Amino acid sequence: MTEGIGDRYQEETKYTRDSLKGRMLDWESKPEIYKEYPDSKQIELPPFDAIKTMDLMGTLKKRKSIRHYSGKPLSLEELSYLLWASGGIQRVERGNAFRTAPSAGALYPIETYLLIDSVEGVAAGVYHYSVKTHRLEELRLGQTAHDIVLAALNQKMCIEAAAIFIWTAIFHRSKWKYEERAYRYIYLDAGHIAGNLTLAATAVGLGTCQIGALFDDEVNSIIGVDGKDESVIYMSLVGHPV
Repeated sequence: MTEGIGDRYQEETKYTRDSLKGRMLDWESKPEIYKEYPDSKQIELPPFDAIKTMDLMGTLKKRKSIRHYSGKPLSLEELSYLLWASGGIQRVERGNAFRTAPSAGALYPIETYLLIDSVEGVAAGVYHYSVKTHRLEELRLGQTAHDIVLAALNQKMCIEAAAIFIWTAIFHRSKWKYEERAYRYIYLDAGHIAGNLTLAATAVGLGTCQIGALFDDEVNSIIGVDGKDESVIYMSLVGHPV
């Protein structure tokens, strides 16, 4: 089999005892781990303590990919819970905020955007999740269903979802420490977050389906990122199952 880019990347980013010698981090250039849109409309996300969840064993037995949704809207409390459970701040220790999903070096390169179609009290449009403040940041209003279906290789189930989670990576956050090996960790980070979302959604009676087949720059255009310094990695549909 002909060696491709992926084969070379896997080989050239292996750690060896020699490759880790002598490198010092420039702490003054460490990237910020929060992205914010301070000029956007901010939407407070409510507490979710009253939401009833299934136990872990039941959740694991019930989890599956759901591709058809009823059209029933999500409550804002449900969306608040899903955002926190997938990648929100879980605890603060010694001044450092740690999240519900692990991240290599606690650098948190993954950002969460949402295409909202049917959430109570929130207009249809494109939003960014501010992890730091646990708020939605409104980027633009309007329906995006047609565009995201085309960008997701014509997967029409995107039309039925109440909301679509889109995860991007800001690559420099991880490359600052891990250089080219950072891409390995970025994809793992996205997987951890998606895994959290699937379990959290199942635990409250919602369904998800993860999407990796997409036209990257078409999705980047929908959410307004440049596709170079920050680019889409993964997506997930969320909604009430039929």
